[in-house]
Amino acid sequence: MGRPGLSNWSGISLMLLSMFLLSTMDALAKWLMEHAATSVQLLALRSLIIVPCLILYFFLKGSKSELLPTRPVAQGVRGILGFIAPFSFFVGIQYLPLTAAVVVFFSSIFFTTLMSIVVLKEKVGVHRWGAVVMGYCGVALAMMPWGGGELKGYFLVLLSSIAYSGLFISGKFLARTESVTSLVLSYNLGVGVVALFLLPWFWGDIELQMYIGVFLLSFFAVAGHFAMTKAFAVAEASQITPFEYTGVLWTLLYDIVVWHTYPSHYTVTGAIIIISGSLYVIRRERALKVNSSL
Repeated sequence: MGRPGLSNWSGISLMLLSMFLLSTMDALAKWLMEHAATSVQLLALRSLIIVPCLILYFFLKGSKSELLPTRPVAQGVRGILGFIAPFSFFVGIQYLPLTAAVVVFFSSIFFTTLMSIVVLKEKVGVHRWGAVVMGYCGVALAMMPWGGGELKGYFLVLLSSIAYSGLFISGKFLARTESVTSLVLSYNLGVGVVALFLLPWFWGDIELQMYIGVFLLSFFAVAGHFAMTKAFAVAEASQITPFEYTGVLWTLLYDIVVWHTYPSHYTVTGAIIIISGSLYVIRRERALKVNSSL
């Protein structure tokens, strides 16, 4: 891939920080749900913290115009549909070791490749198709019922992966007319609206320390996504994307330390296949960009 420049090293550092923060958020969400909180509660309370903070930040910054959408209906639909991604993941990790869930979730790069063909009309050659097929073989292996966890948990995380890919593609499509800030706000607002609508049916009494946990979860979510956004802004995507997979190491650590759970060899083998296929897709996309610029 070539030796990264100074900006790429900054991007790598930010991506590593992002993966630590987001992996910590996932671990905290799993812990909170094991102690009476529901997934809908977490998403509702998280949005009630994140959305006002985003609005306040950009008002104080004097950039409130960045928050305004030019296509509010499309952004609204995207935000509401975006509820599926975190909701299905949070529910799924209640039935799975965290490492197994994250490994399956990384299949999103293959769903993104498939959706880019349909929505963005991108051309995909035989090499990337081969990587996609290889990646799904890894997903199937990681989801083996005797590999740890319940099958419904794997399917929920797989649904989350599909929904996340849809968010990514729709965001890429809408980014032609919308600011990144407005996309982030509409997504979190949409998640909050749906979660608050469902909250009366999913409310559970939680203690004060749980609210502190939700506040920390919200902080990790905002800080993690900010660090990731900044990483892509200052560095080449092909240089920093591979470091997303350090998230597997953090979730493995949390599984061992907090839940005393070790990944099965099916999960490990599936992870190797999925990550290898993903890295090949990334490398292939970079090579195509280089060739097209010549």
